[in-house]
Amino acid sequence: DYNEQCPYSLSPVSIKSQKLLRSPRKATRKISKIPFKVLDAPELQDDFYLNLVDWSAQNVLAVGLGSCVYLWSACTSQVTRLCDLSSDSNTITSVSWSERGHQLAVGTQHGYVTVWDVAASKQVNKLQGHSARVGALAWNGDVLSSGSRDRLIMQRDTRTPSQVPERRLAGHRQEVCGLKWSPDNQYLASGGNDNRLYVWNQHSSTPVHSYSEHMAAVKAIAWSPHHHGLLASGGGTADRCIRFWNTLTGQPMQCVDTGSQVCNLAWSKHSSELVSTHGYSQNQILVWKYPSLTQVAKLTGHSYRVLYLALSPDGEAIVTGAGDETLRFWNVFSKARSQKENKSVLNLFTNIR
Repeated sequence: DYNEQCPYSLSPVSIKSQKLLRSPRKATRKISKIPFKVLDAPELQDDFYLNLVDWSAQNVLAVGLGSCVYLWSACTSQVTRLCDLSSDSNTITSVSWSERGHQLAVGTQHGYVTVWDVAASKQVNKLQGHSARVGALAWNGDVLSSGSRDRLIMQRDTRTPSQVPERRLAGHRQEVCGLKWSPDNQYLASGGNDNRLYVWNQHSSTPVHSYSEHMAAVKAIAWSPHHHGLLASGGGTADRCIRFWNTLTGQPMQCVDTGSQVCNLAWSKHSSELVSTHGYSQNQILVWKYPSLTQVAKLTGHSYRVLYLALSPDGEAIVTGAGDETLRFWNVFSKARSQKENKSVLNLFTNIR
């Protein structure tokens, strides 16, 4: 009875289905395969353990190139040099903007961290204490966490005099290369070259969660801004997986093998999607839907592994950096949150605070 309206049709497909097949598909979001801007970044290091690019709430990009930190204003395209450590025979190993974007923390090869008031172009603090290079930095209000090759995570108040006592978190057995505070500033996730992912709270000196499922260094770490307690992490060359964790219960969730070294992860601010950047062998940038983990886009163009990633303050664009000494800007996320996503069951989780 599939064709009762048209008994002489030779098609096994009913009229209704034919109509459906002919109707235009709901447009899936088009993501441009080419960057909308490419900047030269001479001396941008091809070192997996460093974090040399960050984009501020005030729309300024900070980049560590050799012994200098440069600032690029996305509004004016003006470039300024913030600092030069060559007189100290030192190099930049990490940069991180404070939440408001008025201060920049700079980690160095020698192990000290400097804090800069960017409007005044002035160093306002110098934090000693690490005995080796600082490759990872993460702000929580005025408190700065730093992760080092000396295996320690230090948490220090950047105000002078400091109002919060210093904390030292010892747990990693090799270099700390990933560090991110949760959106509510309650939990710190850290990844290391010991293939470990730890989650720390504000008070304890031991991790509240310890994950050993990754088979390679964990540099890529990102907390979901949409689902309270959801953490994503990515492993290096011997692992290649992105894993998802419910840190409220400690339970492991999805896992996807990406086929190459995972260098960075970042969630969209507006929709339940995330972007990952990769190394050997394709040096690609992938955009995923969550929780289905369907791939929305694959972007290529870097000729070295895509070691650096930052999200624009409006949440629409990303910048990627690589040892090919280029910074590439891509439009990957849509601005508006779709109606459908607003009603999604996942977002019910957000209301549980």
